[in-house]
Amino acid sequence: MAEQATAAPSQPRPPCWWGSVRARTTLASTLVVALALVAAGAAVLAELQRNLVDSAGLQAEVAARGVATQVAVGTPFDHLNLPDENDRPVQVVAADRTVLAAGDDLHHAPPLADFARAPHRTATSDARDDHDDDDDDTPARGSAADHATFRTVALTLHDDHPAGQDFRFAGLLATTPTGRTVTIYAGSSLNTERQAVDGVRDAMLIGLPALLLVVAAVTWLVTRRALRPVEGIRAELAEIMGGDLSRRVPQPASRDEVARLAQTTNVTLAALEKSVERQRQFVADASHELRSPIASLRTQLEVARAHPHLLELDGLIEDTVRLERVASDLLLLARLDAGERPRAGRLDLAELVRDELAHRSGDRLPVAADLPDEPLPVSASHTQLARVLGNLLDNAQRHACSVVRVAVHRGAAGTVALDVTDDGPGVPPADRDRIFTRFIRLDDARTRDEGGAGLGLAIVRDVIHRHGGRIEVGDADGGGARFTVTLPGAAHLNDHVPAVP
Repeated sequence: MAEQATAAPSQPRPPCWWGSVRARTTLASTLVVALALVAAGAAVLAELQRNLVDSAGLQAEVAARGVATQVAVGTPFDHLNLPDENDRPVQVVAADRTVLAAGDDLHHAPPLADFARAPHRTATSDARDDHDDDDDDTPARGSAADHATFRTVALTLHDDHPAGQDFRFAGLLATTPTGRTVTIYAGSSLNTERQAVDGVRDAMLIGLPALLLVVAAVTWLVTRRALRPVEGIRAELAEIMGGDLSRRVPQPASRDEVARLAQTTNVTLAALEKSVERQRQFVADASHELRSPIASLRTQLEVARAHPHLLELDGLIEDTVRLERVASDLLLLARLDAGERPRAGRLDLAELVRDELAHRSGDRLPVAADLPDEPLPVSASHTQLARVLGNLLDNAQRHACSVVRVAVHRGAAGTVALDVTDDGPGVPPADRDRIFTRFIRLDDARTRDEGGAGLGLAIVRDVIHRHGGRIEVGDADGGGARFTVTLPGAAHLNDHVPAVP
């Protein structure tokens, strides 16, 4: 049971809603919008409050200048026309902190002398308690100062506001015609400013959650719509994991990243399907090719055990050699399919051909070689390139009538070319690509004795492609087939070219 549990494929767990891309995107966008709205709301409230405070200060300065004009023209202090509104308190204070005149709200209040000693500032300043450094602003007789001083003061004037009320006061110096300097304090209630700011803040606090809810809902819906094709791709891939590689994921009509993902996924599935199908065909053909020599060996051995005098050693050796060649070819193709890169080194292609021709034996026809005296270096694996030459010569020997030719020469653009030709029937143009398919035999070479296993030319093509070269099939001069292998030339060889396996 434990082994079965271990071998069973693990199923992906469905993601929690808070771990999905949709949830994370919605949460992130909502947080960003919330921070932006809070920052913007704070800036709006600060600007609104500043403007309202400046407006109240301007009203207080207007009231103070109206009283200062009366003082400057010599109006007695007990006959000053002072604002009688509850939110417009006024107080006239002498230099010795004596209250000379005041409205009903400040008549019995202490003088605002501390405020009178504060530095002056203009009415256009933004700060509530920041002032200029100019203390010498005493006006001439019968006039008022040009600059007013502003400060926010909390006062308890009547029972309607037992906790006190904020006022924006303007302090202005004025001089009577007799030369007496007084300070006029005129205030303007900030209750309207406070109510306006509180009202805007409450509206923001009420509207912010609703707006964030709308943003979250819109983001959720838009993200779900955008990710719906991705979910379709995921579901289809989960079905394809069952083994049906012919299926494809749905590709949306849009031209966005999801559509390109679906397109790339389908291309990958097509390549995977082709690779798996090729692998299955390869396994089926390999098993078929191996079954015949193995069955032949078993039959001959069983006959030999029952009838020793009927033992045919030549047949056993021939089947054993054939089985060895097929196994070697299959192993090499498996390594090439696995992406094995050749251990390349610089070698002289002409010298490699000389060595291989010197070691060949049992050829049915002579091999004529046309090799240059100068070295023609290439960067390749000695073992694999020798295998290519051997397979091409074996193929030519099977189809040639009287002679096989091998030539090495320089190609175009610094390449090196190897030609293997025969004087046989040649290869029809329609079959020149098909002959490099694994386990393919043409009609005139279908017998295993003559045609081999159908892997030689497939190995040649794969090895040459791994070396960055190409192979072409054409017509030989005078009839027959010409196989031309073109490889990139290597750098200038030293006197000694190392043989690399």
